[in-house]
Amino acid sequence: MTLMRIRLEVARIGEFPNGSSQHGYEFLAPLTEDGRIDMEVWPRVRDKCAVVRFWGDAPEEHGRLRHTGHGWRFDYDKSTTTDDEPFFKLDRHRITPGGYLSVREHDGVQRPFKIVEIEPAAEMDVS
Repeated sequence: MTLMRIRLEVARIGEFPNGSSQHGYEFLAPLTEDGRIDMEVWPRVRDKCAVVRFWGDAPEEHGRLRHTGHGWRFDYDKSTTTDDEPFFKLDRHRITPGGYLSVREHDGVQRPFKIVEIEPAAEMDVS
């Protein structure tokens, strides 16, 4: 099984009328052939499922993809949930190029992100 590197870029919204390749996320996740997170593989690789948030000139944020009883989220600090960024119903969506996923970010705003790239990946640095 190969982890997949998934790149999300902010979609066309008010503050980014053309979307933005400078604002988004890259994360690792095991995917099934139909583009869903592979729940059979997940327990064995969850510690490798890193995320990097990039947002213009702001410093990159490094964390992990997490699955909780409340769904999927990006987690940047295990000691608190105040920094978590939950996905909107990721368990019901396929992760395929050209598709969209929504993330509720630190500021409480839920934004749509376009899936622009999916490829086999090496582990990401989460330091």
